[in-house]
Amino acid sequence: MKYTATLIAATACTASAFTTTSAIRQSTALNLKVGETAPDFSLVDQNGKTFTRSKNKKPLVVYFYPADSTPGCTVQAKEFQKEIQSIRKEFKADVVGISGQGAESKQKFAKELGLDFSILADEGDAVRNSFKVPKALFGALPGRVTYVLDKDGVCQLAYDNLTDAASHIGKAKNALAEMTPVASGKKNFGLF
Repeated sequence: MKYTATLIAATACTASAFTTTSAIRQSTALNLKVGETAPDFSLVDQNGKTFTRSKNKKPLVVYFYPADSTPGCTVQAKEFQKEIQSIRKEFKADVVGISGQGAESKQKFAKELGLDFSILADEGDAVRNSFKVPKALFGALPGRVTYVLDKDGVCQLAYDNLTDAASHIGKAKNALAEMTPVASGKKNFGLF
């Protein structure tokens, strides 16, 4: 059973090598919608610390990914790691990644990549399900969706793209930029 789950997740993270995004699924019919308040959750990170969404009082990027230590998911985590300091400095925001593997897997994955942000263990997919993250490939694979939440937990972006793992960081930073006031007090609509 564990082997099957790992095989399915690995396939999700390498799906772009075999098919196009539109062939997999681009529907966001099930996702948490822009303007909705994200569900509260508490999960343990790679360091054994509990992260609770409602205790976070700043903008937050929440990205769901299929599995630790798989090719596409590694690319995605590396992209977020490259930008984590600018996200914290420019937008006063933070990032958490979530997948269904346990704390031991999270610890290994974070150490391998030198991650400076929390990746959270959602064993049983309760949080994934509460965010209504759709599955891909006819329900066989966990989806890859990034949400940007404002400081009150209201969804400002729901970006669903399984195959282009690297694209999630740009979409997240654009949404954060749109939420960030500039010195004049107006929203910043610049693109990255």
